[in-house]
Amino acid sequence: MPHRQRRGIYLLPNSFTAAALFGGFYAIVMAMGQRYDLAAVAIFAAMVLDSLDGRVARLTHTQSEFGAQFDSLADMVSFGAAPALIMYQWSLHGLGKLGWLAAFVYCAGAALRLARFNTNIGAVDKNYFQGLPSPAAAALVAGFIWIMSDADVRGTHVPWVAFAITVFAGVTMVTNVPFYSFKAVSLRRSVPFITLFLIVLLIGLIAYKPPLVLFGLFVVYALSGYAVYAWRRMNGKSASVISTSTDEPDERGLHH
Repeated sequence: MPHRQRRGIYLLPNSFTAAALFGGFYAIVMAMGQRYDLAAVAIFAAMVLDSLDGRVARLTHTQSEFGAQFDSLADMVSFGAAPALIMYQWSLHGLGKLGWLAAFVYCAGAALRLARFNTNIGAVDKNYFQGLPSPAAAALVAGFIWIMSDADVRGTHVPWVAFAITVFAGVTMVTNVPFYSFKAVSLRRSVPFITLFLIVLLIGLIAYKPPLVLFGLFVVYALSGYAVYAWRRMNGKSASVISTSTDEPDERGLHH
């Protein structure tokens, strides 16, 4: 009888994906216990872990179709369902039907973005994302909750601001607005000394005031896509780019 090759999964990169999935689940549990600051931190922790799994897979040559699918499902929980449910629990429930509709718009936007990536694998512009990446959208929602919790502001005091941020993030994920992917940035290339100083300065600012600095960074990034869109239109260039990734432009086939 011919020897049947055993099929398995790669432990190391999938462990990072599982940890990112746990971050999203933990965030929901913390929100149910009204620990919204911990819920927001868990979303950011999931973002860090999600950014590592694909890189670990490439470094260890452990990419697989299973890993790509597992990552997409984990992203849907950590950056789709979790931020929507946390924002609803924290603030949007006070708006009644409008509140859960806003949360659904965000959740559906994340799902549609993942589906668009999975069905348009072959046409990827590595320099841009098409629409706001779901981790960045989650960072907008979680960052706002974190900064408000840090300032002792209750979600019931800012429901319409929460509504606007949630809908903006959800809609921006499914637009054709181009967002720079930073894929062209090479870590092996030499840079001016001032670049290293700015990185150190940024790390210091984040350490000093994590909620404010992180939320500010992702607000700038979320608005940068619209600036690029307007600049392209003003210069007669095509404003639409074909890029369908969730968190990395080379995600499909390069995951574990």
